[in-house]
Amino acid sequence: MLRPPPGGDPLPPSFLRSLPLRRQGAGIQTAHVRATHAADSTGPRPPRLPPTPSPTTLGPGVIVQLARRASLAVMAGLFALAPACAGTEPGGATPSAPEDEMAAVTRGAGPTDDPITIAIAGDTMLGRLVAPVIAERGYAYPWGDMLPTLREADLFLINQEFALTASAERWRDASGREKAFYFRADPSAVNALQEAGVDLASLANNHALDFGARGLLDTVRVLDAAGIAHAGAGASLTAARKPTIVSARGLRVAVVSWSDHPEEWAAREEAPGINYTPVSTARGDFTVIQGTLDAARQQADFVIFSIHWGPNMRARPPGGFKKFARAVVDAGADLFWGHSAHVIQGIEVHNGKPILYDTGDFVDDYAVDTDLRNDLSALFLLRVSPAGVESVDLLPVRIDDMQVNRARGRDREWIIRRFQELSGEFGTDLTVTPEGLSVTSLGKR
Repeated sequence: MLRPPPGGDPLPPSFLRSLPLRRQGAGIQTAHVRATHAADSTGPRPPRLPPTPSPTTLGPGVIVQLARRASLAVMAGLFALAPACAGTEPGGATPSAPEDEMAAVTRGAGPTDDPITIAIAGDTMLGRLVAPVIAERGYAYPWGDMLPTLREADLFLINQEFALTASAERWRDASGREKAFYFRADPSAVNALQEAGVDLASLANNHALDFGARGLLDTVRVLDAAGIAHAGAGASLTAARKPTIVSARGLRVAVVSWSDHPEEWAAREEAPGINYTPVSTARGDFTVIQGTLDAARQQADFVIFSIHWGPNMRARPPGGFKKFARAVVDAGADLFWGHSAHVIQGIEVHNGKPILYDTGDFVDDYAVDTDLRNDLSALFLLRVSPAGVESVDLLPVRIDDMQVNRARGRDREWIIRRFQELSGEFGTDLTVTPEGLSVTSLGKR
């Protein structure tokens, strides 16, 4: 029997009774779920280290992960045992956050001209119905047969679409109304991120403050204690907007992360929030983006612009989004990384630099659209050197039973056709490979 994790988020009974779920071996179907599934009022569990892989299964990227876990185990435990700070609501006191938030993560040593591999995944949500499955089956479970590939990448980046907090106090707007969906996981779920070797979590999105300022600042502290970098949200506008540097084998990668919604969550100098921007190339809006990219370029060899943008379930970006993405590349980004639609969109190569308009979903419990197939996506593998992006490979994946695995058979064929169709509209050629797809005709800066 699946057990809800302590602090699990209660779901509305009307939603639970008809929620389409992905269940193992059952494909897409509607499952009836007990309305009391996630109700629990107990406190957070102290995090524990994930099972250690045997020496015979260690990939090139795993050694660093084991060392990092060992050095941070005590910090993670201390965080979980510390009393929760006071919450913040309009007019209340703002919880304090460490003055020097996580700004950099380094893997390997010594500069190199050899390319590194950066793995990029779309929306990753380990809360709600995913949380009890992790509690039952272990921290490695969500990553399925993708785990070796994730661990072997030099850097692994995700859009984290859930809060890591034990707080159950939901955010409400100024009129007291709730959102449609709230996503969170117990702080111990950070072990699952460590298990996969996540190096950076983009936090600029419409779920970062689902549980208010306290939930956001808890998330920041948990990630910091786990040695996982983050970008796009924080205790102040400065913290949310600053470039975050991660590096591997001497190559410095800067990530700047933004979201175009919700505007009311925009960080201010004295208030926690997300790094908000409208999707606009108007001088007043874009000057800030240009300045942030300039700052990132001064600190790094390679710059990634991440944005959570647009509505759900859209197969193609609107014209204004295309103009914006190209302007961001022209302003200095080496890679444009979009997410939010929950479905894959096409890839454009603009002046030799990739634009990933939407990287879809990676792990979640979301209802599946049978036409747009938000359960079918990809892991994006980029080989990056100081000269720029040398290659982009797409590994087709399928989400089922709260787990991501390589897509096979008809699912794999659907993903390949979809990427070829949507990317072809941008003039981007994709070559079928044994692993999936590869973007051709990439230039270097």
